[in-house]
Amino acid sequence: MAQHNELGKKGEQLAVDFLIENNYNIVERNYRFDKAEVDIIAQKGSILAIIEVKTRSSLDFGNPQDFVKPKQIKNLVKAVDEYITENNLDTEVRFDIIAIVKKGKQYEIEHLENAFYHF
Repeated sequence: MAQHNELGKKGEQLAVDFLIENNYNIVERNYRFDKAEVDIIAQKGSILAIIEVKTRSSLDFGNPQDFVKPKQIKNLVKAVDEYITENNLDTEVRFDIIAIVKKGKQYEIEHLENAFYHF
């Protein structure tokens, strides 16, 4: 497996661990619909949190969260609409980003709630 794929998998697992530590219930991982993949779908209280995980080995090219592009957001919203319809859900939805940066042997995790809005 390519090194960037390994880093991405490690980042997703760190994000799941972080969410569980912060009282989120992990509902789904790597949900796919059409051209989109939702990294993590989690529940906290009455909120369904849709979480995009971005992991980087450095900040040389910018912050991880800056790599979530409008087309990806559009595809995520479409996938989440399908997920909600498919599961007959009536809940508040929030889109978050968990940005992870590797610093030596440590990882810095930042959880950005309401990182973007669906229109």
